[in-house]
Amino acid sequence: MNILVTGGAGYIGSHVVKQLLEETDHDVIILDNLSTGHQKTLDTLEEIALHSKRGDLRFYRADLANFGEIEKIFLTNRFDALLHFAASIVVPESVENPLKYYMNNTVNTTNLIRLCNEYGVGKMIFSSTAAVYGEPSEIPVKESTEKKPINPYGMSKLMSETVIQDTAAANSAFKYVILRYFNVAGADIANRIGQSFPNATHLIKVAAQTATAARSEMSIFGTDYDTPDGTCIRDYIHVDDLASAHIRALDYLTAGNESTIFNVGYGHGFSVTEVIATMKEVSGIDFTVNYAPKRAGDPALLISDNSKIKNLLGWQPRYDDLKIICQTALAWEKHI
Repeated sequence: MNILVTGGAGYIGSHVVKQLLEETDHDVIILDNLSTGHQKTLDTLEEIALHSKRGDLRFYRADLANFGEIEKIFLTNRFDALLHFAASIVVPESVENPLKYYMNNTVNTTNLIRLCNEYGVGKMIFSSTAAVYGEPSEIPVKESTEKKPINPYGMSKLMSETVIQDTAAANSAFKYVILRYFNVAGADIANRIGQSFPNATHLIKVAAQTATAARSEMSIFGTDYDTPDGTCIRDYIHVDDLASAHIRALDYLTAGNESTIFNVGYGHGFSVTEVIATMKEVSGIDFTVNYAPKRAGDPALLISDNSKIKNLLGWQPRYDDLKIICQTALAWEKHI
């Protein structure tokens, strides 16, 4: 198949492209504006494609907001599936600048769905988020748990999910898998690609940067949450395990199965304090940690119920170990 991957030069998208190139015979077309993706990542993916000698890899530098340019790409290619990663993802920024998130995440996604329908792209895998649940009414969080986002980031993704579902209801030839990520971290086990997002806000990335002295110190945002140690608890998943879920989801749609939604996490969580302690252990560095006020839009507790994706897709994580996640994140920071 010809697979279009939007945001394929970014953190999660690049790890999915890596697995597509190494494990399938599909041709991959990356579309990215390189606002947070990187040319070095593309160069590495080109090397992986050449080494694997399976599918081809091509790249378009384009912005999803340029509807005319994006339509030309659909017009001159025949895509069988869309894997959509391109999005703005920083929760505090979404609170400060909600229009950026609704335009980039919801409006641009809606245009992609329109193009899929007009140009006969029948399969879509959508990068969604546990932020759609807000402060969830039950833990662990099921796919059926009530969706009540508490920030514009989560709402922009939930709105996109709605557009996808309504479109599929009106067009039986359009099938989707929506993957709701929990907290993604770590880097390629072989240390070839990783998270290079500028001004990172993800906890494990920040902790790894502090351990390697790329930052002089880091902060814990809030210590009075309703959790055992007062800091937020999250379900951290290694990026390579998340990537494998996309491969499974693509196989699922290719086999003719019906559209559905999956949580993607490990089903257990760690607090901010526990993550920092683990990064200090694996790095051997007792770096400086400060305390700061809570950030807007941060729920206290998010842990997935991952039984559906395990049962329906047969997905089995390989790197369900906080030390491995921290070690690969740290190795990547040292590499870059």
